[in-house]
Amino acid sequence: MVGCGFGVSTHLLQTDEATPAVCFSSVIVPLFLFLSFDLRSSGVLCFGGMFVPLSSRFLAFSSNTLVEDVSFYGSWSVNLMWATTLADVAGGVRFQGLFSVHLFCILNRSDVTAFATTARHLCRPETRNVLLEFKKVFEIRRSSSKLCNINGRIVGSYPKTESWGNNSDCCYWGGVTCDAKSKDVIKLDLSCSCLHGRFHSNTSLVRLQNLPSLKTLDLSNNYLYGQVPSSIGKLSRLTSLSLSNNRFSGEILPSVENIPRLSFLRLSNNLFSGQIRLWIGNFSHLTFLDLSSNHFAGQIPFSIGVLSQLTSLSLSDNQFSGQIPTSLGNLSHLTSLDFSSNQFSDQIPSSSVGNLSHLTSFHFSHNQFSGQIPSSIGKLSRLTSLDCCENSLVGRIPSSFSRLNQLTNLVVNSNKLSGKFPIALPNLTKLSYLSLSNNRFTGTLPPNITSLSNLEFISAYDNAFVGPLPSSLFNLPALTSIYLTNNQLEGSLKFGNTSSPSSKLRVLSLGSNKFKGPIPSSISKLANLEVLDISHWNSHVDFSIFSLLRSLQRLYLSHLRAAPRIDLSAILSCFKSLDLLRYYRISRASKNTDISNNEIKGQVPGWLWMLPNLGYLDLSNNTFIGFETSTIRKLSSALGHLFGSNNNFSGEVPSLVCELHSLRTLDLSNNNLSGSIPLCMGNLKSTLSVLNVRQNRLSGCLPGNAFESLRSFDVGHNQLVGKLPRSLVHFSALEVLNVESNMINDTFPFWLSSLQELKVLVLRSNAFHGPVHQAAFLKLQIIDISHNHFSGILPSDYFVNWRKMSSRETNEDGSNLNYIGEDFSGNRLEGGIPKSIGLLKELHVLNLSNNAFTGHIPSSMENLTALESLDVSQNNISGEIPQELGKLSYLAYMNFSHNHLVGKHFNLRNLHDHEVVSFTWVQFNTLILFQILDASSFNEAPTVDGNADIKALLVFKSQVSGNNRLALGSWNHSTPFCQWKGVTCGRIHKRVTDLDLGGLDLGGIISPDIGNLSFLKSLNLEDNSFGGTIPKEVGMLFRL
Repeated sequence: MVGCGFGVSTHLLQTDEATPAVCFSSVIVPLFLFLSFDLRSSGVLCFGGMFVPLSSRFLAFSSNTLVEDVSFYGSWSVNLMWATTLADVAGGVRFQGLFSVHLFCILNRSDVTAFATTARHLCRPETRNVLLEFKKVFEIRRSSSKLCNINGRIVGSYPKTESWGNNSDCCYWGGVTCDAKSKDVIKLDLSCSCLHGRFHSNTSLVRLQNLPSLKTLDLSNNYLYGQVPSSIGKLSRLTSLSLSNNRFSGEILPSVENIPRLSFLRLSNNLFSGQIRLWIGNFSHLTFLDLSSNHFAGQIPFSIGVLSQLTSLSLSDNQFSGQIPTSLGNLSHLTSLDFSSNQFSDQIPSSSVGNLSHLTSFHFSHNQFSGQIPSSIGKLSRLTSLDCCENSLVGRIPSSFSRLNQLTNLVVNSNKLSGKFPIALPNLTKLSYLSLSNNRFTGTLPPNITSLSNLEFISAYDNAFVGPLPSSLFNLPALTSIYLTNNQLEGSLKFGNTSSPSSKLRVLSLGSNKFKGPIPSSISKLANLEVLDISHWNSHVDFSIFSLLRSLQRLYLSHLRAAPRIDLSAILSCFKSLDLLRYYRISRASKNTDISNNEIKGQVPGWLWMLPNLGYLDLSNNTFIGFETSTIRKLSSALGHLFGSNNNFSGEVPSLVCELHSLRTLDLSNNNLSGSIPLCMGNLKSTLSVLNVRQNRLSGCLPGNAFESLRSFDVGHNQLVGKLPRSLVHFSALEVLNVESNMINDTFPFWLSSLQELKVLVLRSNAFHGPVHQAAFLKLQIIDISHNHFSGILPSDYFVNWRKMSSRETNEDGSNLNYIGEDFSGNRLEGGIPKSIGLLKELHVLNLSNNAFTGHIPSSMENLTALESLDVSQNNISGEIPQELGKLSYLAYMNFSHNHLVGKHFNLRNLHDHEVVSFTWVQFNTLILFQILDASSFNEAPTVDGNADIKALLVFKSQVSGNNRLALGSWNHSTPFCQWKGVTCGRIHKRVTDLDLGGLDLGGIISPDIGNLSFLKSLNLEDNSFGGTIPKEVGMLFRL
C-alpha cells in the first residue's frame, strides 16, 4: 500500500504555479498519514500553512483537468502526524473549494488513475485511439535511459507511455495535456521517455492530424532515428516542435515550411541536412530557433531578417558558409545568437550587430571570419558573453568594449589580434573568464588588472607579452587559473600578498618565458594549486618548495636551464627527507609528471613508482643510467604512460615494468638496454598498447603471446634473432609492426594480412628469404621489406587487394592519409613489375631498385598520380620509359639508372622542377650514359626563379620576434637567398629545400607563408620560443 489518509478539509488558497504542490487545508484533524513519493521533480507539501519541499511528480486530480504526470511509487516515505484532505492540484496551483470528509487509500499507479477517473472523463475514445496507435510506432527500451536537461534541471528518463492504457482517461496519461473546456489534447510531451525506433511511414505522423488542437509536440531526448516524414507539415496548428537530441537524418526544413504558426523550433543534435531557404521568412511568429549540431549547409538567406520576433537563434556546429546577411540587424529582440563552428567567412556586419541591443550572448567562434572585431559590439550594453575565437580576425580589441559593463565571458583566442593589452578590459569589472591566447598581443600586462575582482580564469599564452608579471594578479580573490606560457615575460616572479586571496588558484602555467631568479617560497601559500608549469625556467629551481604544495597534481619541469647537469636524487632529497608516508599524502593527487628534456643524471628513484595516482611519467631526453630497485613491492596501479627514451639506461629491461598493471604506453627507445624482452611483460597483455624499444642492444627471440592488445610494436635496430611469432595473428588491434635492422630469419609473413588494422609493416635489413607470397593487406599504408633475401616473381595481380593504397580515404577526424610508400629494394625479386602497381593511386614513394626485375616499365604507372619518388635502378628492365610518366606532376625524384632501357627523347615537359633525373640508356646494345644535370636545358621546360621562396622567407622573418631576431640578419636582398642563414637550395633548380633554424632562440609565430616553400624537404625549428599553432599550410608541403 502506498498511502492511506483520512481528514476534514476546508478551503484552499491559490499559490505560485512554478512549483507542483500538494496542499492540505489549514483546519486540520490529528491523524497519522503515511505517504511514499517518487523522486522525480520538486514539490511541496503544505500542512496548516507550513510548506515542506519534496522531490516528486504529483498527480493532479480534480473536477478540472490533469496536467501533471504522476508517479505515486518510489523509494522514500514521509510520516505525517498532522494532515488534512488532499485538495485539487492543477499544474501546481492550489484552488479554493469546499470538501467533505474523505477516506482514501492509494495502492499503486493504477489506483491513482482509478481515483482520478472518479471525476468526469475528459478524453474522447477517438482521441485515446489516436494516441494508442501513435504509441505503437516506437518501442520502449529502459536500457536506453539517459539523463535529460529539462528546463535547467537534470532528470532521468522514464517511459511515460507505459501509463497509456485502454481503460483509463487519456488526459491523465504521462506526457498528455488536455484543454479543460474542449477536452482536446493540446500538448504531447514525450521527451526523455526511453523511446527507440523510427517513423516507418507517413501514416505514423498522419495519425496526429486527428488531434486538431495539438499545439506542442516534444520528442526530444530519445533514441529516434531515420527521416522525419513529410507529413509532419500537416500538423499545421503546431506552435512548438522539439526533436532535439535524437539521431534523425535527412531534410526536414521543407516539411516544416507548412507549419507557419511555429513560435518554437528546436532540431538540435541530430543528423539533419539541407539548407535554409527563403521561405524561412514565413515564420513571422518564431521566437526560438535552434538548428545546432547537425549537417545543415549553404548560406543564410536575407529573408531571415523577417523573423522580427526571434529572441534566440543558434546555428552552431553545422556547415553553413558565406557571409552573414546584413538583415540580421532587423532581429532587434534577439537575446542569444550563436554562429560558432561553421564555415562563415568575410567580415561581421558591424552596423547590423550594433542594432541587437537586447543581445546577452554572442558566439561566432570557429569560423573563417576576417577583418576587425566590429566596434559596434560596444553598443550591446546587456552583453554577458562574447566568443569569437578560432577565426582570422585582425587589429585591436575595440576601445568601445569598455562600455560592456555586464560582460562576464570574453573569448578571442586563436586569431591574429595585435596591439597592447586591451585598455578596455580593466573596466569590465564583472569579467570572470578572459581568453586572449594565441594572438599577436604585445606590451606589458597592466598593474590595474586588479580591478577585475571577479576574474576566475585568464589565458594569454602564445602571445608576445613582455615585462614583469604583475604581482597584483595573484591578489584577485576569485582567480583559479592563470595560463601565460609562451610569451616573453621576464624579471623575477613575485606573488604579492598571497596569504588568503589566492587560496583558490588551481592552475599556474608560466613555462616558456624569460623569468629569472628563484621561485619565491611564498608559492607554498597557494594551498589549492593543482597544476604548475615552469618549463624552460632560466634560473636555479629549489625543488624543496614543491613539497609544500599539498594539492599539486601536475608539475611540468621540462627544458630547465638552471644547471649543466641535474642529479635527480639530490633534487628529490627534500621529499625523501620527509616522512615517507607523509610524502605519499602530499603526492597522493600527483597524476602527471614531465621532467623530460633536461640533463638529469643518476637513477630513477624507486619510490617514484609507488605514487598511487601517478598516471603519466616522462623521463625522456635526460642522462639517467638505471632504475633504483624499490624496497616496497606495491607499485602504482594508475601509471598508464611511461616514456624513458634517449637516456643512458643499460642492463636488462627492468622487471618492475611488469608490475605496472595499467601500463598502456612504454617507450624505452634509444638507450643501451641488453638481454631479452622479459617474459613477465605478459602480465601487461590486456593493457599495453604501445611498446617502443628500438635502438637498444636487445637479443633473443620475440616473445609469443605477451602483447595481444598492442597497437604499435617497434623493436627495430636491436640484435633479435629467430622467427616472427605466429601468435602475432592474434594481435587484432596491431597497426604498426617494425622489426627492422635485426637478425630475424624467416619467410614473408603473408599471414599478417589477417590483421585488419595493420597500417605499417617494416621488415627491412634482416634475413627474411623466399618468395613474397600474395596477400590482401587492406589498410596497409607503408611496407618496407628492403635489404633482405626475398626472391621469386611477383604475380601481375599482386597489388589488387591493397585497398588503402588504391583509393583516397580519410581518417576518422576527416583528414587525408599523409604518407603511403613501398620499398622492395635490395632483394632478389625477378620477373616483370606487376601491372597492378598502377592501382596504387595514393602511392607517394615506390622503390624497386637493386633487384632482378625484367621486362618493361608498366604503362599503368601513369595512374600513380600522387607519386613523388620513383626508383627502379639496378635491375634488368628493358624497353622505353613510358612517356606518360612525364605527366606525374608531383614526381620529384626518378632513378632509372643501370638498366637496359632504349628509345628516343623522354619528354620532360612537366619535370622542370625535378631535382635529379638519372637513368642509363642502352641503344643498339651500346651503353650510353646519359646523366641529365639540368632539366632547363630542354626548350620545353620553363625557367623557374626563387622569387616565391624569397617572399615566403621574408614574410616568415617579419613574424619572428625575440632578442635573437638578429640571427636572421643575413636575410636581406643584398645577399643571395640561398646563402641566407639556415637556408639550403637545390643545386639545379635553386629552390629552398632545407630550412634549419634550430637552436636560435627565435620567438613570435610561424608564418603561414612557410607553406609557399613548395620544394621544402626538411624543416627544423626546434629549441626556439615560437608560440601559436602550427600553420595548416605546413600540410601543403608534400615533399617535406
